[in-house]
Amino acid sequence: MPSERFITSELNAREESFETPLRPQRFEDFPGQDRVKERLQIMTEAAKSRNEPLAHILLCGPPGLGKTTLANIIANNVGADIKATSGPVIEKPGDLAGLLTSLKEGDVLFIDEIHRLPMQIEEYLYSAMEDFVIDIMLEQGVGARSVRLNLPKFTLIGATTRQGKLSAPLRSRFTMTCRLDYYNAEELSRILKRTAQVLGFEAEPGGLEVIAKRSRGTPRIANNLIKWVRDFAQVKKQSVISADIADQALTMLDIDPDGLDEMDNRILEAIIVRFKGHPVGLKNLAVAVGEEESTIEDVYEPYLIQEGYLIRTPNGRLATDKAHRRFGIVPTERHRPNPPAEGQPFQPELF
Repeated sequence: MPSERFITSELNAREESFETPLRPQRFEDFPGQDRVKERLQIMTEAAKSRNEPLAHILLCGPPGLGKTTLANIIANNVGADIKATSGPVIEKPGDLAGLLTSLKEGDVLFIDEIHRLPMQIEEYLYSAMEDFVIDIMLEQGVGARSVRLNLPKFTLIGATTRQGKLSAPLRSRFTMTCRLDYYNAEELSRILKRTAQVLGFEAEPGGLEVIAKRSRGTPRIANNLIKWVRDFAQVKKQSVISADIADQALTMLDIDPDGLDEMDNRILEAIIVRFKGHPVGLKNLAVAVGEEESTIEDVYEPYLIQEGYLIRTPNGRLATDKAHRRFGIVPTERHRPNPPAEGQPFQPELF
């Protein structure tokens, strides 16, 4: 069916078999996100004790934090089969109907990037999630007729990086909404330790810590980096990933000890040096560094803002004192944003 189309090849099969072991199968093996795990464990245990299908769950947060992994853990914890798809793949109501009717009682349907579902597909989900029925229109015009399909009681787990893109009616039909946050270095080190064990190579705690601190708080990035460090160590005839080897490998990727890469530094340098510390609009900044506006806004800015190097002001992007000190430049007062005067309304940011 269209909703289950996959490109199969020897390379894809090898990649899938390589990635799958890195995903934990139990809550106990999933480091971090403690409050989210606690809520989900309570939900799954309660559903199991009542022998009922799990309520619908929405997992949201930045990419690479483990939403897909958590969906599989949830299904394993309740002993249910999981069928996975993604929003862009479901193009027509018939695609969705084929997916839903193939489910069994208690199964989990996981839709990644659920915010990218077409609006008409979202509307079909309303009755499917609440009443476990779906109405399909057959033919068009004068001979059009509707057929109601009864569905088994299933659990929908949606994952999204942009919760605000979901319509309010669909968002309200999820019983539990869980937001995943970035990981700290200790949690990432635990993830990397497990990755090293699964992939079968040795790594010192210091080496894992170096990688963890440069992974932007994201397990996916951390796992990608440790694979590169492993390759680097192998070529350099090193049997163990030490702090020094990890530092050399990541320096070759232009990732510095603060986790900033070449483009991060180019963005900050453009604001501080080229624009002399003045606020810079997104379009000007994109032209200055030779990158797309959406890439700067979605890929680079979140980490720079989170780490305190960049802020958004009504006049544009502004580098902070921390960013100035990074380049050995003393910021002047005119380069700092002025807070609104007492009693004055806050001006919204200009993007």
